[in-house]
Amino acid sequence: MNMQTDKTSVAATANVVDIKRILQMIPHRYPMLMVDRVVEMQLDHSAVGIKNVSINEPFFQGHFPAEPVMPGVLIVEAMAQTAAVLVVSTYGQSSEGKLVYFMSIDDVRFRRPVFPGDRLELHVKKVQSRASVWKFSGEAIVDGKVMAEATFAAMIRDKPAV
Repeated sequence: MNMQTDKTSVAATANVVDIKRILQMIPHRYPMLMVDRVVEMQLDHSAVGIKNVSINEPFFQGHFPAEPVMPGVLIVEAMAQTAAVLVVSTYGQSSEGKLVYFMSIDDVRFRRPVFPGDRLELHVKKVQSRASVWKFSGEAIVDGKVMAEATFAAMIRDKPAV
């Protein structure tokens, strides 16, 4: 699966989304924030996020200390957070800070390990959306090589009252 941008199919393009803006858009925080920047976005269609994988990530303490490898489930989470930024950007400010819950994760393949120092590119593309449910296909890429891929669905919801 190649997630390259199809420029003829989408008219609306958003600017780069930096970490300050991501923190306004999605509720994730350290240690669960898995996207540092979104470098490409076509509203209601696709996005490319970046996760700079650092040896300082807390999961490396226990996920093979002698051979640190980013857990696959966190790679999928990084794809989902990139998709959440796309959803919020598409819906606009009224959706900022809402929660996005996984509904399904299918066809996951982990092709190569992700190591500290890797720059993980998170390519997500909308497959469909109906009301508050969105389905995406995603690829995690390092240096042009697919490290992982998945299809996943998520639901956007209001935060519960505290």
